[in-house]
Amino acid sequence: MARTLTDHLGTTVTLPDGPVRRVVSLVPSLTEAVAVTRREALVGATDWCTHPADLDVARVRGTKNPDRAAVEALAPELVLCVQEENRELDVERLRAAGVPVWVSVVESVPQALASMHRLFEEVLAWGVPDWLADVEEVWGGGAGADAAEHGSVESHDAARPPVRARVAVAVWRDPWMVVGSRTFTGDLLRRSGLANVHEDHEERYPTVALEELDSAGADVILLPDEPYEFTPEDGPEAFANTPTQLVSGRLLTWYGPSMLEAADLLAAVPAQP
Repeated sequence: MARTLTDHLGTTVTLPDGPVRRVVSLVPSLTEAVAVTRREALVGATDWCTHPADLDVARVRGTKNPDRAAVEALAPELVLCVQEENRELDVERLRAAGVPVWVSVVESVPQALASMHRLFEEVLAWGVPDWLADVEEVWGGGAGADAAEHGSVESHDAARPPVRARVAVAVWRDPWMVVGSRTFTGDLLRRSGLANVHEDHEERYPTVALEELDSAGADVILLPDEPYEFTPEDGPEAFANTPTQLVSGRLLTWYGPSMLEAADLLAAVPAQP
């Protein structure tokens, strides 16, 4: 027996009739979410899947260059991907090899909550984990359980606090790239009372000149440790006009159990001098 569901890109995915027992995750944030919920079901993950720190599963290379043969050899009942992080080519070739792949789309906090809620309750058939109920309470007031399966950035505006600081978020240097519009990170910032000075840019991750970034009017520039690993010696020294703050990239960009820690991190931005 089998069941069929349609993923966020409209593709029909065939799943076992019952809880999914073998999962390969090509998304670090979903790897953590699955491992925290039912570790024995996770049989493979990427080299970038760093949490939980003691995770011991087969590694299948990176998010954008997975070893498809290694994924197939693990005989997963489902492979997890997201539109932003994984290549369409890899998804298509895995599917062509008979591997079921579920693709999510996440560009806002409500989308993340609704996507995870559906993933655990309907797709994996595991039920809603306690940590997800806690995350929904903190960030969406139960957004994942409502009808907004593809919840928009505008959803749950009533929960947003007034702006208390303006920030920019660098994600790369040489060239300098920042968080722009229509991103999970940008929505996470807004819901924490932080206005992204590049939120109206037409691109999601635009390239900007250093001089422009340093004079964009931010109260602080956030320098995460991923995807580019900013450090005390690599990043802050570039800015003459704007204070910087080193932060966890995982807490700015991952959706899952880490969102509970993210709430505490962002409440402390900007750091007091």
